[in-house]
Amino acid sequence: MYTKREKQQKHSILCSLAASLLYSRLTRNIFAKLMQGMISLVLGLAKRIKYHHAGARILDEKKLMALAILNSMSKAAEKKRLKKAVMADVLNLWAKAVLTPRRKNAAVRDYTAGKGSNPPFLLVISPGHACNLKCTDCYAAAGPGPAAGNRESKLSWKLLDRIVEEAKKLWDIRLVVFSGGEPFLYRSHDKDMLDIVEKNKDLLFLAFTNGTLIDENIAARIGKCKNITLAFSVEGLEEATDSRRGVKIFERVSKAMALMRKEGVPFGISVTVNKNNCSAVLDEQFLNHFFENEGAFYGFYFQYLPIGRNADFSLMPSADQRLQFWKSIWKVIEEKKIFLIDFLNHGTMVKGCIAAGRDGGYLHIDWDGNIMPCVFLPYIAGNIRHYYHKGKNLNDVLDQPFLKAIRDWQKKMGHGSQNLRKDGNLLTPCPYRDHHIDFTDLLNTYNPAYQFIGLDGAVGPKNIYGDHKVPKADLINSRVYRDAFLAYGKQMARHFDPIWKKRYIGSDQ
Repeated sequence: MYTKREKQQKHSILCSLAASLLYSRLTRNIFAKLMQGMISLVLGLAKRIKYHHAGARILDEKKLMALAILNSMSKAAEKKRLKKAVMADVLNLWAKAVLTPRRKNAAVRDYTAGKGSNPPFLLVISPGHACNLKCTDCYAAAGPGPAAGNRESKLSWKLLDRIVEEAKKLWDIRLVVFSGGEPFLYRSHDKDMLDIVEKNKDLLFLAFTNGTLIDENIAARIGKCKNITLAFSVEGLEEATDSRRGVKIFERVSKAMALMRKEGVPFGISVTVNKNNCSAVLDEQFLNHFFENEGAFYGFYFQYLPIGRNADFSLMPSADQRLQFWKSIWKVIEEKKIFLIDFLNHGTMVKGCIAAGRDGGYLHIDWDGNIMPCVFLPYIAGNIRHYYHKGKNLNDVLDQPFLKAIRDWQKKMGHGSQNLRKDGNLLTPCPYRDHHIDFTDLLNTYNPAYQFIGLDGAVGPKNIYGDHKVPKADLINSRVYRDAFLAYGKQMARHFDPIWKKRYIGSDQ
């Protein structure tokens, strides 16, 4: 038996070897073809052993995704976009985060025994609410000055450090995601976001950023860390990005990407998909610019949800557009082998909704310590400060009734299960967007506090659906808003349920 340290050393050696093979012109293609063969073999065997028809398509999708990731790595090595040493560390951390089974340390074993499931896989933290930009429809209503609410809303360094350390100890998490506000504005006790990254070399970090604060000093720190990747927010090419984010923002993001290339570290893009840009962000010009010219390693797509500043239901992609986007993004992944993830349409990749601390899922903790099931579900299940004040920990957070109810809904829908169900459509995974009638029942039952975000950007707790108390500007609490979501859910069922039953389950009934 290998010791823990010996296993880590063995894993590191294998990753260094893989990096060397990718960086050699003589062995790169051979190594890539070998890995393609292994991916096809493993997933092909899994299809034969586990499935006759139901779920076979999901394995085909996983194969396409794996080949896209492999192609992105090979291209990055061929064009020297990542430094060889960085590639070895990236392989080590990413493989550990995504592929390696979590250690069954005493705390994780106790969690599994007590709760009957594994703990969350990752944690999303928005350490500060402030942002140097004021995007027209920011989901968090972040921005500079009083219009952003309390600019000083942020987690203390001590609290942020404790949350990360506790998640490592109790859940053996592999990945921490920073959102915001703008993460690179965070400061507390002379510490910033990169200090937590530098302290936790065993974790992989992902930060969603507008890119405008990245200078040579920050880029050098990132290059030295090697365990963080940045997802730069764009809305399309220059005109689309600047119209939402501000004049010359696209140019500043491009400069930040150039600094990442100089340091030889991987980065990607993050796109908010709305009814106006849903075709443009997958077209040839867009893909060539970011994945060929700029050298982005991955692309994350988030379909617009009308929350936050200037919430506008009409901006949400229609059911027809969402269906076309689902078809188009898989076509790009298959034909161009670009690593793209649509966090709504790719529910099949993660077994459905991953909110509320589900096994393999995550929780969101915001700048005020509020605990929410999802970044895009602004309903507060509790506050981490209050839990810590009472001598409790993150495990106790997951016992909160509203979070448990969401996980029970996920189980009822078959989310997180190996067994697919006709009535558990993973193509429509979101309880809030796709099954709003179910989510309304949860809200009425548990009455969670609402992270009130009005058009003026103010943030603070507010109860739901009190129509006579809600400002006209705050559409998110109105019955009109709710009825629109109910109609949308019915449209989604008409579009995607037949596809789910025929292509994934193998039944037309």
